[in-house]
Amino acid sequence: CKLRECSTPRETAVLPAAEDTRRLPPPTADNARPPAAPPDGDNAALSLAVRRVFVSGAGGQTGQSVFRKMLARPELFQPVGVVRSEARRQELIASGVPPATVVVADVTDAAAVAAAAAGCDAFAICTSAKPSPTGATSEAGRPVFGFPAGNPELVDWLGQKNQIDAAKLAGLDTLVVICSSMGGTDPNHPLNALGRREDLGDGSTRGGDILKWKRKAELYLVESGLPYCIVHPGGLLNEPGGKRELCVGVDDSITGTANRSVPREDVAEVIVQAMLHAGFQKRSFDLVSKPEGDGQVTTDFAQLAASLEGRSCDYTLGEIGGTAK
Repeated sequence: CKLRECSTPRETAVLPAAEDTRRLPPPTADNARPPAAPPDGDNAALSLAVRRVFVSGAGGQTGQSVFRKMLARPELFQPVGVVRSEARRQELIASGVPPATVVVADVTDAAAVAAAAAGCDAFAICTSAKPSPTGATSEAGRPVFGFPAGNPELVDWLGQKNQIDAAKLAGLDTLVVICSSMGGTDPNHPLNALGRREDLGDGSTRGGDILKWKRKAELYLVESGLPYCIVHPGGLLNEPGGKRELCVGVDDSITGTANRSVPREDVAEVIVQAMLHAGFQKRSFDLVSKPEGDGQVTTDFAQLAASLEGRSCDYTLGEIGGTAK
């Protein structure tokens, strides 16, 4: 669930200037993560050794929430916040984020991603192409959207592929958690029309298809051999987290509520919790919340993972970017 921040779609790595190229200290005998032992069942907790986590989209909304949540838990995480510009890096620093924890990198630059990810043993991928009105209107009078900071094929497919490839370079036990979006089973979802344009004369289209390109990156991760978790949030709400019951499902089908939205802060917390509970591993699932005041506030995230009952999204449904059925 800005360029490039996990959203629906609502939300890159050049290193800081020379005097700011300070990195988090490399793992030592005291903070290194030992090889993960096979978990005992879906409710097992993962190793509680400190994880050094590459958090992309850290200058956006959901990604920044993930980054800040990890910074607040130094006993568990040593996050590297990845942003796409020095200006965004300076904004985070001005807000109190330690300078050494933020690097600048363009996720569409594979070498820059690999450099920024040096020493990381987990990835939270929270990047997404971001649509904006172009100022034009369609024949129906609706605003026309584009992707001025990078189209979905570039950001949601190639940018995420670069991050997954960097994770593979880090080792095949590197955990990768992706924040994506619900709607991927429907090729005709309205989000896919954003930024799409017709070619000259033949009626074919180019651009857009954000959910299809996200799905291509997700399938690439599933087939990578890496441990993974893929979260498809519903519509993102800028409301406080920790106040609602969360519901999960697969393939754009969730029981227990007709609501199809979820606070952004709750999405970020689930991404953090996916780093801690084995039940989220090798799962691709949808996430929404009940309306505030309806049900019991979710606090047991191992149980939330267990409620999937082993289910995971079916990638034979819908369409993959660059292909058509």
